[in-house]
Amino acid sequence: KIFQAVVSCIGGDGTIYIIPKSFETELNKLMAEIQNTFKGLGLLTPYCGKKGEACVVRGSDTVWYRAKIIEVSGSTLQVQYIDHGYIESIPQHHLFPTTVYTGIPPFCIPCQLYKTLPIENFWQQDAVDYLQELLENEEVEIHVEELPDNPWGKLSISLYFGGMSLSSFMAYQKYCVAEDCQDIQKLGVFEGDLSPSYLLQPLPLPGETLPVTVTHLVSPKEVYIHLDSSGNLKRSATERAASYDSENLNKALKWCNKIAKTLPHLTDFKKELPCLAEYWDGLWYRAKLLSVTQLVPVQILVQFVDYGTYLVAPTSRLRHIPCHLLKYPVQAVRVMLAGFKPASGDKNVERIPYSPEWSLKALCTMGDFIEGKRLSASILTISPEVTISLYGDDKNPVHLKLIEMGLAELDE
Repeated sequence: KIFQAVVSCIGGDGTIYIIPKSFETELNKLMAEIQNTFKGLGLLTPYCGKKGEACVVRGSDTVWYRAKIIEVSGSTLQVQYIDHGYIESIPQHHLFPTTVYTGIPPFCIPCQLYKTLPIENFWQQDAVDYLQELLENEEVEIHVEELPDNPWGKLSISLYFGGMSLSSFMAYQKYCVAEDCQDIQKLGVFEGDLSPSYLLQPLPLPGETLPVTVTHLVSPKEVYIHLDSSGNLKRSATERAASYDSENLNKALKWCNKIAKTLPHLTDFKKELPCLAEYWDGLWYRAKLLSVTQLVPVQILVQFVDYGTYLVAPTSRLRHIPCHLLKYPVQAVRVMLAGFKPASGDKNVERIPYSPEWSLKALCTMGDFIEGKRLSASILTISPEVTISLYGDDKNPVHLKLIEMGLAELDE
């Protein structure tokens, strides 16, 4: 059985409490009913209760929850929220004993990692803290491996976040030992002997027109684009696949940002090597190495493959990329724009250093026309280079404005 779930809580002993996504509607209905039933109660008479007793409690967030008493200690009670898993100490006057909802099974499931042995046979506090930070309130994929011996026992599971095995990752962090040796290999960040590479984005056939956004401008003729099919109901198979890949890549990258600084540093600086790189916004993105620009200290030129942008970064901002991130095609497509060329009469002195046939004014002007704008592209050729005609909101080719300003001329 494989299903999606939200991790509601990590217990102090490392128990992983999950709520299957398929349970969410029924849980929300029950919670709404409980609030309607008990919201009128004011300050309750202190009730000491006894261990194991069913009740509803007013949580620290003032919301009412189903619970059971697990320990009585003086004027406070320790209760467990049976639909979420977490344990809290509450005053006696925050509890109301009731058996009204005992016929409904708990919505959260206690789980343990399959064939995974914590160091010293129990989860250390730092490991529990790490699991809480990593997983709580996050959506994960659950693979049921083994049912418990009794209905109240823990379900043995394999848990995957962003395509990565939790057992493998925690074993890599030295918090546990995963008995399944193959599982360790699934983490996929240690394979330095291989030469991994990114998959290329599948492109529509020449003649097709589709919405695009420009993610990076190299010169007025050379840009990087995203195929944008989000608003198109009549999407082709290529567009649907691209949209699906983009959504899943974003989810996987969100997880990778949580663990990026624990991944191994790069020790190999081969050209085109995939990696994770930290951008100026503090987030980690997929990238590839281009060249070493400085030896002392080492500075590496990388390109962010899903945007086309470049960055010179120290090695401290580069990490090995988990192999499961390589299965998503690069999101940015390098294209050449057709229909125009540099103006022979452009007298602007400031030129683009790496493309001196163009003036800086032409580059900046083109950027104003296309960056952040809703555009459409007509595919002309896909080999040897991808060539497109790029149109603005007014359905006119974007280069017409450059020609009007004397910064470009028609190229038949």
